[in-house]
Amino acid sequence: MFRRLPDRQGDLVTFTFDGSPLTALMGDTVAAALLAAGVTRFRTTPVSGSERGPYCMMGVCFECLVSINGRGNRQACLTTVEEGMQVETQHGAATYSTEISA
Repeated sequence: MFRRLPDRQGDLVTFTFDGSPLTALMGDTVAAALLAAGVTRFRTTPVSGSERGPYCMMGVCFECLVSINGRGNRQACLTTVEEGMQVETQHGAATYSTEISA
């Protein structure tokens, strides 16, 4: 469905999605990098478990939520992919610890 323009080139960045290694072009958003790699399902909804993927690509709809480096509710369309980043599918609502670190 999505593919890169043939004239788009640049330095590569390596990251993982659900433990699988992927590459992206430096400056890509996480959403653009995942879509270019053929990933279309980024999260599941908290109530029904329906699969969701990017819709607006500008941070309005929140359909592209993923977990990045262990932190949930990250908008993939607004986050620039970085070397070594660990991205995971977000299943339902993100959970947060209520403990306060000293």
